[in-house]
Amino acid sequence: MPSYCEVALPVPLDRTFTYLTGQGLADAGTGPQRGTRVIVPFRNEKLVGVVTELHDRAPVDFEAKPLEAVLDEEPLLSDQLLELAEWMGQYYLAPLGEVLRGMLPLTAEVRRTVYYRIADAGRDALAGSYDGDGTEKRNRSKLSPEERETERKVLDRLADGEPAKLSSLRTATGASLSLLAAMVRKKWIMRENSMTERDARRMERIAVLVPEMRLPKLTDKQQAILAELAACDGALPVAALTEKGCSPGALQTLVRHGVVRIDERPLSYSFSGLGHVNPAHTLNELQMDALASISTAQGFQPFLLHGVTGSGKTAVYLAALRRVLDRGLGAILLVPEIGLTPAAAAQLDATFGNQVALLHSALTPAERSEQWHRIRRGEAPIVVGTRSAIFAPVPNLGLILVDEEHDQSYKQEETPRYNARDVAVMRAKLADVPVVLGSATPSLESWQNSEAGKYKRIAMPQRVSNRPLPAVELVDMRVEFQQTGQDQLFSRLLITETQAALDRGEQAMILLNRRGYSFVAMCRACGEKLECQNCAISLTHHKPRDSEEALASAGQRLECHYCGFRRTVPKRCPKCDSEHLYYLGAGSQQGEERLQAIFPGARIGRMDRDTVRGRYDLERLLARFHSGEINLLVGTQMIAKGHDVHGVTLVGVVGCDHALSMPDFRAAERVFQLMTQVSGRPGRGTLPGRVVVQTYHPDHYAIIAASAHDYAGFVERELKYRRWMHYPPFGVLANLLIQSPKMEEAAGWAATLGKWFEKSAPAGVRILGPCTAPIARIKQVYRFHLILKGSSRKALNAALRGAISFADEAGIPRRNLVVDVDALRLM
Repeated sequence: MPSYCEVALPVPLDRTFTYLTGQGLADAGTGPQRGTRVIVPFRNEKLVGVVTELHDRAPVDFEAKPLEAVLDEEPLLSDQLLELAEWMGQYYLAPLGEVLRGMLPLTAEVRRTVYYRIADAGRDALAGSYDGDGTEKRNRSKLSPEERETERKVLDRLADGEPAKLSSLRTATGASLSLLAAMVRKKWIMRENSMTERDARRMERIAVLVPEMRLPKLTDKQQAILAELAACDGALPVAALTEKGCSPGALQTLVRHGVVRIDERPLSYSFSGLGHVNPAHTLNELQMDALASISTAQGFQPFLLHGVTGSGKTAVYLAALRRVLDRGLGAILLVPEIGLTPAAAAQLDATFGNQVALLHSALTPAERSEQWHRIRRGEAPIVVGTRSAIFAPVPNLGLILVDEEHDQSYKQEETPRYNARDVAVMRAKLADVPVVLGSATPSLESWQNSEAGKYKRIAMPQRVSNRPLPAVELVDMRVEFQQTGQDQLFSRLLITETQAALDRGEQAMILLNRRGYSFVAMCRACGEKLECQNCAISLTHHKPRDSEEALASAGQRLECHYCGFRRTVPKRCPKCDSEHLYYLGAGSQQGEERLQAIFPGARIGRMDRDTVRGRYDLERLLARFHSGEINLLVGTQMIAKGHDVHGVTLVGVVGCDHALSMPDFRAAERVFQLMTQVSGRPGRGTLPGRVVVQTYHPDHYAIIAASAHDYAGFVERELKYRRWMHYPPFGVLANLLIQSPKMEEAAGWAATLGKWFEKSAPAGVRILGPCTAPIARIKQVYRFHLILKGSSRKALNAALRGAISFADEAGIPRRNLVVDVDALRLM
């Protein structure tokens, strides 16, 4: 075995680290291999990394440390996935270790323990000989007597030199995390991390009837247990027996007598009941043509499946997956949001049974680990999930499907900031398999790729059974105000059409794309907006759900949707002490309240991030909607896509066009996509559908095109603008964010980088900025940014790499720079 290995660690450094492979590990047969996980010492911590290379090159300027442990007997990541990770690191300028961390959702398999140890300065302080400088004395004077006493207790507890676990240290001394962090900063104590392997399998206890066992005299409770077991082929989970009312004590007695034994087995994850399942139907001619194109593709071939809403793209996906399975291969189906995953998984489960695995962030770490290993063992050749599911270790990959490929949820908003749609295309290329990007409103980048011949376009311009697309009627809210003299949330036409649909026994949906009750709280006297203490953003007003009719302060809250900060609603302005506080804008919560007042007989439901919090909230809400228990559904963009409810005949769109006033070159595209997607919800059954759109911009080309279901017309107009301004898809774009808890530091770093770009930016790259980011502070971190527009990917990449190298030389920490290649949000 080679003497050294390169390990990629999840730290913000663009390099790997060299470690000794360890002769003892090799002798034990657990030596590292390329693609295995290892535990290594790194500074004062133990970290889990991935081996990327084995070699015999001894480091020159330092002594390599040995590996602590090898976690895997064989590689978890194939050469293909490692190659994909290296491409992502190069393309998105992300550290390889952070890319690989996102590929392995196996945190449940490693136990992380935090220890504290006393340092020399801490011993001096404990002995009374530590004076420190003036700053230290001032800091000490700020502490209360209770805090100084707690510091002494911590030092006493650690005085013997042995490290103490965080939990036991806090229990023994009552120290807070902030106090321990302050002692670390003063170098009185040292913080260390330890990593150890753990068994993350979820196990369940099974009661098994022992055959041919002589039965003792049994009580009624014991006989009831045996009857339940006999009715279930002699085995039943202990939890199921308890739910049936069986006595745990009686079960233990049977176990002692040897009549029943308790086995343990891995707990399986079931998809049954997760979502509504539509009945299968025969594919029409357009669907068969699309299926034939996908199924006959040889090797790598990107497809853009452009089908109008209701054209039956999902049926094509299912048929294509069946063809792949019949050839003994696997597939990945990506959906944009967790909300759509259960329904997709339930549909696949009804079609393919236990051959389906689910991957998304709402699973617990243990469940995610279980699903990942099922996929890797080949037990679940079909994978459905959100963006991270593109890294699923499918052994014999034969097809990748990306549903709603235009959706910005596919873009990761933290390092590595990848777009799962583009990663899917690259993975398909490395695996030499077809990839299908499906949407009713394809992104302009994908559309242009199909125009240029890079993607093969498949068109499905008609709905299933030739059902007509819904008629769309625009309501000019400026005229509405002039005629009524009131600024109403819902127009007269929308109210009339909603009442008519409900009277006919039909269902309606209303899109109100804002959370909360009101999204701005302001003082009428001084104009002060109530903002988050951590973020430069207005707080959103929320009311308690069980007392919607009361507008008293009790129980209400103001909440930041960026950092989660909450505060009660004040009775008076914090700045001028005026009592004249008022609230601007209406969110989905206020929309629900007003609809209840307008339609007292309606069965109203609300779907947004406030009502869909728990894991099964969405499934329960959709089940009620599908069954007709709810006949009027109001919500944010969560209601706009993926829902196929045949009883819906009317959709109202309220406040969808506010994004047109945002400083974002993609604003028109987003509004068009959202309007088109939500307009596709009604009329999917035998009854025709109708859409009422309230807008203040009825003459905007995006609104007009969406109301006419005219994707081609919108694309033609939008591409002219993009070409003229050299925006994607006719140029490449990146957002370079500079951030720091200190505003002066962030501003100084931004100015330093701006001056470097003035002198060193390569030809073909234009720099906008530096300037304050649109949201200047998030989570107490100040933000500045530069926008880079390039004529070629190569030039843009060179400019960003040069800036990162210069930042390192200038002393700007890498963790304070965020590089967002192909940025979708410039906030």
